[in-house]
Parts: sequence; C-alpha cells; structure tokens
Amino acid sequence: MNWIDLVATLAVLQFIVFGLLVGAARGRYGVHAPAVTGHEMFERAYRVQMNTLELLVALLPALYLAARHWPAGWVAAAGGVYLVGRMVYRRAYLRDPGSRSLGFGLSAFPILALLGATLVGLVTGR
Repeated sequence: MNWIDLVATLAVLQFIVFGLLVGAARGRYGVHAPAVTGHEMFERAYRVQMNTLELLVALLPALYLAARHWPAGWVAAAGGVYLVGRMVYRRAYLRDPGSRSLGFGLSAFPILALLGATLVGLVTGR
C-alpha cells in the first residue's frame, strides 16, 4: 500500500468534510452565502476550514518531497500526526478558540519537520 498517497487522500477528504460541516453550520446558524460572518459558531467552523486549507497547501508538497529522501513509513506517520492534529484543532477551536494551540502544533510541526527533512535530504544527497 502506498501510505503517502493514503495520507494525502485522507487529508483532502478531511478538508472536504470540514467544508461540508461549514455548509451545515450555515444552515444551523442562518448565515446565508456569500456571507462569512454573522454567527460566532459559524465563524469558528469557517475558520477551522480556512486554517485547514492554509496548512493543506503546505502539507501535500511536503509529503511528496520528503518521500523522495526518507522512508515512506516515516513520512506517512508525520502526515498521520497532521490528520490527528486537525481533528484536535477543530474540536478545540469550536469549543474555545483560545485552546487551539495543541491542535495547531500537531498540524504545523509535522509540515515543518517534513520540509526540514527534505532540506536535509537535498543537502546530504540522501
């Protein structure tokens, strides 16, 4: 099984699910498109989706670049931490935006680690 492709697919699916949850929040809280403000709980769901998009743009190339230099299992494991981090982030942000730090760290650190590993691989010829 190609673990890196699986993690990438799950990350995109996770983003799509977050988008569907934003759509549901629109209905629940009466925020009609194209508005992106209007009810605090809708805005929280929307920010989770947008923050996930911001990180997804970095995660996907980081996964594939790191995979050129390091074992697929390690790279996929870092991607798995990202996926869990996004869930932790979403849960915390919806409950209390001030408590999102752990989830953000679990999402951002794997991306930085993958990019750092890629740089090491490039410099060392690994």
